[in-house]
Amino acid sequence: MKVKTTFILLLVQFLYGNEIQYFQQMVKFEIDVTLNDSAHTLSAYERLEYTNNSPDTLEYIWFHLWPNAYKNDSTAFAKQQIKSGRRRFIDSDEEDRGFIDSLNFLVDGIEVKWENHANWIDVAKIMLPNLLLPGKSVIIETPFFIKLPLVFSRLGHSGKHYEVTQWYPKPAVYDHKGWHPMAYLNMGEFYSEFGIFDVK
Repeated sequence: MKVKTTFILLLVQFLYGNEIQYFQQMVKFEIDVTLNDSAHTLSAYERLEYTNNSPDTLEYIWFHLWPNAYKNDSTAFAKQQIKSGRRRFIDSDEEDRGFIDSLNFLVDGIEVKWENHANWIDVAKIMLPNLLLPGKSVIIETPFFIKLPLVFSRLGHSGKHYEVTQWYPKPAVYDHKGWHPMAYLNMGEFYSEFGIFDVK
């Protein structure tokens, strides 16, 4: 009986002792935004505090720039539309499409390098000027400008009716499996960090 109990205790310790402790990154957003309802554009400034609650040291942060999903026929969103037989976006005029631009990322007041994902223009890697250690935070700021597309998916306008979702630059999720940079898709679920928002 003693041997069985010892074996069970060792087995439990082996199975659960090596388990990675759950963590979740924290993001606090402050966004000042203005809608131009004649040009159907958003002009904004974002300031966010990103806290690294993981046990890992981070060299960069992936960001989602999902309004760029509506920029051209090469995006993951456009390809999904083609694959599903939906031609409305593909057949649309350039003036009816959308994008995000005018980005200039600062990390703790330092202008940083950033680059688009190799395959997706709606995902970007922001290089940090210093390593982000576990338990530490950085302040990330950027202006941004969005041309709202017609309503092809969750972001857009129909005249002066606006559907504004997935519109601001936001960090991709970092969890025990690493980074989850994902292109925007019409069909699918979103995986985002929990955050606190102050939007004016």
